[in-house]
This record gives sequence, structure tokens and C-alpha cells, in this order.
Amino acid sequence: MKTVDARGQLCPKPVMMVREATLSGADELSVFVDNEISASNVTRFLENAGYAVTRSEVGGEVIIQAGRGGEKMETSASKKDATALRGDYAYLILSRYIGDEDEALGELLMKSFLGTVVSKDPLPEVIALMNGGVKLALPDSSCSDSLQELEAAGVAVLVCGTCTKHYGITDRIVVGQISNMFEITESVFGASKPIVLG
Repeated sequence: MKTVDARGQLCPKPVMMVREATLSGADELSVFVDNEISASNVTRFLENAGYAVTRSEVGGEVIIQAGRGGEKMETSASKKDATALRGDYAYLILSRYIGDEDEALGELLMKSFLGTVVSKDPLPEVIALMNGGVKLALPDSSCSDSLQELEAAGVAVLVCGTCTKHYGITDRIVVGQISNMFEITESVFGASKPIVLG
């Protein structure tokens, strides 16, 4: 069993440490993290890599036990089949506005843009929100309905945890999953057509 102590590490370091352990061939891992965002990111990474995962909390720290298992491998394969229905492109949105001259117009343009993406065929694989773009996932955002529709249709909506923490809005996010720089970079720039807005 390989132990990864990622306590005190900033995003995306915990995921990168775990990735390094998986690439070294570790079939069983014990991972220690000290916050929920890192725990969620590491858990999701391991599950997508084909590991069966269990979590426990001790004194404010999260211990993640992971082992390779056939069940999770099948789940990952099923996810790949589902993504075949979407296009091989992804959006990285860095602002809640399109343009910067007029905020009201920029917000209206972003709302129209995301409303158009909802009706596009095929849909993108991923929409990642970073910097001011994370505010699109707030309940009072005029774009949150479109993002929820996209997520319901199977589009992965990734929200930068470092950014939500910076703005103090992590607990107010209503759409998508709190993510990290490593996962966002891999997902967006792993697509054939990465598109950056903002």
C-alpha cells in the first residue's frame, strides 16, 4: 500500500501527488488530505482512474483508501460511452461577461451565448469556469439555468475551487462540481477543440 500525505498542499498539488502514485503502478493507496475540496478532487480522480474508493474523517482530516477494482473500471467505460454523444470540444470561461466595455451588455451576451450552447448539437464535453467565470455558477447569476441544463444533459461543468475560495463563494455554488487546475487543464486542453472565453 502506497501512502500519499497531501495535507497542507494547495490545489492542484494533492491530485498531482496522487496521479504520480498511480502512474508508478500503485494498486492500493492511502491518501491524507486536510480539506473537503482536495478530498473531492482526489476521490473523483481516483474513481475516474479505475480505483474503488472509501473515505473516512478523523479530526478534520480526510483519509481516502483506494484500490484497483473491476467495478469502477466498468463505470469509467460507461462514462466514456456516454461522452461519445457529445462533441470533442470544451469551453474555458474566465469571466462572467463577454467583453469588458459594458457589464450589462457583457452579461446579456454571456447569457445568450450559454443559451445557444444548450441547443447546440453536439454539446461540449466540458465547460470549465475559472477566475470571475465561477460567479456564473451562483444562484443569482442569469446564466446558472443554462449551466444547469447543460449539466443535466451530461456536460461536465467544472468550477475552480481556488477561485471560489478566493471570492468566498464556495458554499454558494449551485451548479457544477468544485474542481482544480489539474483536472480543468486536462479536461479542457485534452479536447480536440479547446475554446477560451474571457
